[in-house]
Amino acid sequence: MNLNLEPYLTFAKQLAYRAGRITLSYYNKGIQHDLKSDATPVTAADRAAEQFIRGEIERAYPGHAIVGEEFGETAGSGNPFCWIVDPIDGTKSFMKAVPLYSVLIALEIEGVSRVGVVCFPALDEMLYAADGLGAWWNNQRAHVSKVSKLKEAVFCYTSWSGFRTKKKLKLFERLHKECFYGRGWSDAYGYLLVATGRAEMFFDPGIKIWDVGPFPPIFREAGGYFGSWDGKAGHTFGEGLATNAALRSKVLKMIRET
Repeated sequence: MNLNLEPYLTFAKQLAYRAGRITLSYYNKGIQHDLKSDATPVTAADRAAEQFIRGEIERAYPGHAIVGEEFGETAGSGNPFCWIVDPIDGTKSFMKAVPLYSVLIALEIEGVSRVGVVCFPALDEMLYAADGLGAWWNNQRAHVSKVSKLKEAVFCYTSWSGFRTKKKLKLFERLHKECFYGRGWSDAYGYLLVATGRAEMFFDPGIKIWDVGPFPPIFREAGGYFGSWDGKAGHTFGEGLATNAALRSKVLKMIRET
């Protein structure tokens, strides 16, 4: 499908920014939370931001499908467009007034994520891309690094317990031994660091599609890789791995070996 993606990207950027303003009205104010059925927290800010995003999409693009973390899936009228929404990625960080949380909005067309926006309201930063339009960090081009040696590479991760769950603790230990250093900069912030060349790898052991919807086009346009831990590009595999191009094969080999 040959489309002009620029209007969708502009819409998603404006929408993510405005939703981010909603989250800031709750930020660092001792917000309470509920626990969902999967024992993850949700706040009034999550719900308010997603309701706003859904309403704006439904007005601008009636008939498009929407999949969101807090309110599930709204089916479209048989067309191939689906918006993927995470109103607050990093709710635990948000609850503790850690500024690394984000608003994620992606547009999937015929099953492929082709437009992606990640807004960090408390940092006043935005990472965004669409196929053929480049990847951008605020108003400058975003590129992965050119680091090609593990001993010079920085890796990020969601948590060490995720490696344990995937039976990959040996991988975690090996990364710490062979890389320059590792830090637990998690959620979308870890992906931001890789996409902008400030880290080389991010390991995300367990995800839903709304956690990573924007990243396929962002990493395609930034010159890196986003996909599964066994090398399949895309956002639908229940896990996330981002690397620069220079280290992709070495990282995938290391994962296989451990």
